[in-house]
Amino acid sequence: MMNLSFNLSVFLVFFAFLAMSQNKDAFPVQVKIEHGVIEGNYDTRNGVQTYFGIPFAKPPVGELRWKAPQPLDNWQDVKITKAFGPRPMQALVFGDMKSRSAGVSEDCLYLNVWTPAKRNTKDLPVLVYFYGGGFVAGDASEYRYDGESMAKKGIVTVTVNYRLNIFGFLAHPDLSAEAPYQASGNYGLLDQQAALVWVQNNIAAFGGDPKKVTIAGESAGSISVSYQMASPLSKNLIAGAIGESGAGIHPTLAPIPLAEAEAIGTKFCKDAGYPSIAEMRKLSTREVYEIYNESKRFGFPCVVDGYFLPKTLPEIFEAKQQAQVPLLLGWNSAEISGGAVMQGLPYTEENYIKKVKEMYPNDYAEVLKHYPHSSPKELEWSATNLASDRFIAYSTWKWFDLHRNHSNQPVYRYLYSKLRPPLADQTLASGLAGGTVKKDDNAPKGPEPLGAPHACEIEYCMGNLYLVNDYVWTAEDFKVSETMQNYFANFVKTGNPNGQDLPAWLPAKSGEKAPNVMVLNVESKSIPFDSDARYQFLDKSYMRQK
Repeated sequence: MMNLSFNLSVFLVFFAFLAMSQNKDAFPVQVKIEHGVIEGNYDTRNGVQTYFGIPFAKPPVGELRWKAPQPLDNWQDVKITKAFGPRPMQALVFGDMKSRSAGVSEDCLYLNVWTPAKRNTKDLPVLVYFYGGGFVAGDASEYRYDGESMAKKGIVTVTVNYRLNIFGFLAHPDLSAEAPYQASGNYGLLDQQAALVWVQNNIAAFGGDPKKVTIAGESAGSISVSYQMASPLSKNLIAGAIGESGAGIHPTLAPIPLAEAEAIGTKFCKDAGYPSIAEMRKLSTREVYEIYNESKRFGFPCVVDGYFLPKTLPEIFEAKQQAQVPLLLGWNSAEISGGAVMQGLPYTEENYIKKVKEMYPNDYAEVLKHYPHSSPKELEWSATNLASDRFIAYSTWKWFDLHRNHSNQPVYRYLYSKLRPPLADQTLASGLAGGTVKKDDNAPKGPEPLGAPHACEIEYCMGNLYLVNDYVWTAEDFKVSETMQNYFANFVKTGNPNGQDLPAWLPAKSGEKAPNVMVLNVESKSIPFDSDARYQFLDKSYMRQK
């Protein structure tokens, strides 16, 4: 069975790559949008039209570097949109993310559309997907985000580039002074918001309904979804939201006050030898890129700027000021290794207790109650759970808890638990945020995986296993992908993931003490969730730190 599945997987990947490289079954199609006519391809094999590299804002270069995205000018000639635009400036932070983009550039504000619309089709549901990468890396052209599979389910699918790292999130007093809204930073998030405005103004030309726009994303993309739900600039542009592992809530890439962000930016520029933004803007792309990389910074924080983000997410949601829309969200069963807790020490009871006491000197007894260690396997799971919760699962839970208790909309929670199959190339190792990295032959062999790691579900939920050839996919993987994609597609269409031949998925109720969770695995099922108590403990702990 394994050999048959492997051969089928290899065949599908080969066929998909061959078809995309030759594109011999497509003919050109043109669409009139707000600023002019664009030309894409109509694939006669599957009926999906594709339009890649559509500009949605002026290139943020020169004097527009570190400014909010600016509206496009109209164009007269037909704009050819058949190739992905450049990806945002970034280093290869997370291994090879397998971009299909035309290089790396500050001129990166492009989006991509896949649509199944026929000549008289209208009012199709729309999915807008934001990539992950910690706000320092990522690209809308990656294979795992490809929109063809979702389009074949009757959904107009859009992927969006947004600025990253220093180019997308630098705050500085000079930038705040020149902005009409008297703030700075958050440019990458404003890029996403500009793309949502573009969707409102243009998606009908692709057969989509601007009133049926669901936004989705994973990791930093999921965090972006939480921010767009909270922003007064975006909350009325969406009809639903999907979050995969992450929300902009402490301790996960939460926003900081504007004055603090400006101080960080001021010090950075002074340390680089260019204290004013005027001097920084005169630098070439290469100079800014190298200065940032030499600093060893992992990006710049998001900002409570009083414009895109008036308050923190808990404050906005508790005031019921977020987008009042259905929400589907969840996280993976082993987001990060327990080694993040053990910090190089072996998994022993003594070492585990030692590390917990270091992290929680006043509350270690309660932590050990929620993350117990009665056996070696339980200890390993507890270290993994604690590391994962502190990394990204708690923030996602908090988002879940806030929306279910401060809205009248349904909230659906999942726990993705499918173990990855083996890598096709055993000289490689899985990266943290997707892709692969070269295996270090001198590194000690790590423990066998306990559960599903961070970012591993993306190609499953988007129906793109056939495009990702890193792993030896089996029939079980394709089964999980079909289930997860159908849940997501149903949610995009109706705000409810349930559908024919799928296990029933009940929404969480406001005030419910232990709402069920949909465990997504080879046999998916909704079960009572017995771990909310540990998130409630972390909630009290993090709130004390604020």
